[in-house]
Amino acid sequence: MKFKALIAVRSGSERVINKNLRPFAGSNLLELKIKQLMQVKEFDGIIVNSNDDSMLEIAARLGAETVKRDPVYASSSVSMSDVYQNMAENFNGDIVVYTNVTNPLVETASYSNAINKYKELNGQFDSLNSAHLIKEFMFLDNKPINYDLIHQPRSQDLPNIYALNFAISIITREDMIKYKNVVGRKPYMFELTETESVDIDTEFDFEISEFLYKKKYNL
Repeated sequence: MKFKALIAVRSGSERVINKNLRPFAGSNLLELKIKQLMQVKEFDGIIVNSNDDSMLEIAARLGAETVKRDPVYASSSVSMSDVYQNMAENFNGDIVVYTNVTNPLVETASYSNAINKYKELNGQFDSLNSAHLIKEFMFLDNKPINYDLIHQPRSQDLPNIYALNFAISIITREDMIKYKNVVGRKPYMFELTETESVDIDTEFDFEISEFLYKKKYNL
């Protein structure tokens, strides 16, 4: 069984312009992620799937496999379900370890730990998905959904609600095609720290992530 990392990047990011290639801590998010994953001995390869030739050139130069994505599956109008299915159909491997470059603070060891945990699960779950705990007082339609107003708990005593962060998702190629998702029907929640779970979705996220990255690596 071949475990390969799948890095999906595209041109045309809207909220953070050109976030995959813009300067970040003396490099860029794509290059940093490829170099990091190259250090994970459990990988049998790294595949970069993109519609952007410049991103594919960076990937090839660094020794990753490349897949040119059809522009249809890189548009903002296509559903992620269809994108997942298309990427899996063009994936040369048995087990997909889907990773996002927009999670630059994930520890290298966490990728190894996630793969080893997936192997230990031995089919008890059909996917492993990174997540982080949400210990917040949450409301829906003006009503609390995770605690009782009459008996106010401490924040640490709130129920363990997990939020998927998609930093690491492990699933078989066949299930990714079948479910059109990187989350199976019986997922195992693989907990990451709050820092590792930081995802770049806004300009604020980009600046905070770069600051924390530089601090972490003494740049």
